[in-house]
Amino acid sequence: MRTVFITGTAGFIGYHLAELLLAEGFRVAGYDGMTDYYDVTLKRRRHQNLLQNEAFTATEGMLEDEALLKKALDAAEPDIIIHLAAQAGVRYSLENPRSYIDANLIGTFNVLEEARARSVDHLLMASTSSVYGANIEMPFTEDQKTDHPLTLYSATKKANEVMAHANAHLWKVPTTVFRFFTVYGPWGRPDLALFKFVRAALAGEAIDIYNHGQMSRDFTYVTDLVRAIRLLIDVAPEEPADRDTIPEGDTLSPVAPWRVVNIGNGQQIPLMDFISATEGALGFEMKKNFMEMQKGDVPSTWASSDLLHTLTGFRPNMPVEDGVRRFVDWYRSYYDV
Repeated sequence: MRTVFITGTAGFIGYHLAELLLAEGFRVAGYDGMTDYYDVTLKRRRHQNLLQNEAFTATEGMLEDEALLKKALDAAEPDIIIHLAAQAGVRYSLENPRSYIDANLIGTFNVLEEARARSVDHLLMASTSSVYGANIEMPFTEDQKTDHPLTLYSATKKANEVMAHANAHLWKVPTTVFRFFTVYGPWGRPDLALFKFVRAALAGEAIDIYNHGQMSRDFTYVTDLVRAIRLLIDVAPEEPADRDTIPEGDTLSPVAPWRVVNIGNGQQIPLMDFISATEGALGFEMKKNFMEMQKGDVPSTWASSDLLHTLTGFRPNMPVEDGVRRFVDWYRSYYDV
């Protein structure tokens, strides 16, 4: 039985990933700070569900607490570390930038140090589509330059990618970084668009639609996302003996056992189509408040999933209409609406 140490198991994605790995027979050790960025009750409910499985253990603590993180890892003795915990949110980085420095830079440094000290079989880390920043050539491919982040959040995630590369080069820690694209689904975060739409609509309130609806996103269903992570666990990168042997399209570093992989649905869905799918799942038309583009936001995202498919044979494929309906069903049940 392999042991996986996951940071952020009370979070949206970490919860679903832990569920999947437990179902497949892994032992999972979780670590989460239970910060109040959003409803802590929702986070605790996620952990309570996971704790029903005796193969799951949890430590409550911040990534910045180096001593506690080390203690938790000593107890877990993991073969694999999956680092998902972060201060999330593009817009919140405009309000509370220091929290991104503490969690995303200092916290990630502590995780990298622990992975190095333990010589884990594979370190996997979450990044974001936001690192593509001002890029306009789509679909986004992993070999595009990501030198123009538009928010401190995306800047810290870009920094995480290059910190991990240096760590992999110096200490030969096999490392996979994945870039997420607009994840949605049951047990989602209350600050994400779909959650906000459904909550407002069921309360009889108008939903806020930025850039007057002239936006599109690569909406990725959460169970597709965690399936991709599960498959990537078994594809630990190896430093090539010769850079000429790196296959075309692979992001494997020529000087380190490191690569970066997009995880997206591979479709560019107009925001208004996503809203229509939400209205279909709810069974009524939502009131709409059209607004200007928000600072730091981008009009479109769209992932190439070719490298993910090459490495794992898998592409995310949940139709938006089905995924949105599953979220609405969960929301109605969870909040008894």
